[in-house]
Amino acid sequence: MTPFPVLHTERLCLRELIASDAASLLEIYRNAEAMRWFGVDPMTELSQAQALIDTFSQWRAQANPGTRWGLEHEGKLLGSCGLYKWNRAWNSCSLACELAPSAWGKGLMSEALRAVLGWGFAQMQLHRIEALVHPQNLASQALLNRLGFTAEGVLRDAGFWGGSYQDLQVFSLLSHEYEPASPQVSG
Repeated sequence: MTPFPVLHTERLCLRELIASDAASLLEIYRNAEAMRWFGVDPMTELSQAQALIDTFSQWRAQANPGTRWGLEHEGKLLGSCGLYKWNRAWNSCSLACELAPSAWGKGLMSEALRAVLGWGFAQMQLHRIEALVHPQNLASQALLNRLGFTAEGVLRDAGFWGGSYQDLQVFSLLSHEYEPASPQVSG
């Protein structure tokens, strides 16, 4: 893939996650409320956040690559979002994101995802982007609906965290359904 695509929105810089982000990422991922529906158990160690940054960095070199952006607002990392599991033959991929509770309700993730979705449809030439959401995660469902995603159905016991299997609702957005925003790309 090309150099890391830095995206700019009105309030955010979407950039590559780096080693010095580990402490901020740990604060988000250790928060049980923030991770309640995310699909992983909360982190407890800085080394886990460092390993996650390494994993995200390696996504771009995989056979089915992905890109994970750190969401920086006023010099502070507030979360991340990304496109992954890129199936080039099918022109499809998956979407995931998380945000620090202190940033909830401010429209920052919506702003970030509009830039990422626009980049994915334009640069990756995607036809379909899908997201998996826990059926009780009403905030994420509302966000996806605002972005134009359609609920397709439920994958029974598709996830496992918190010591039990979890159903996941499938949402998708097709390229012709998306109303593009114009992210500013650098790098």
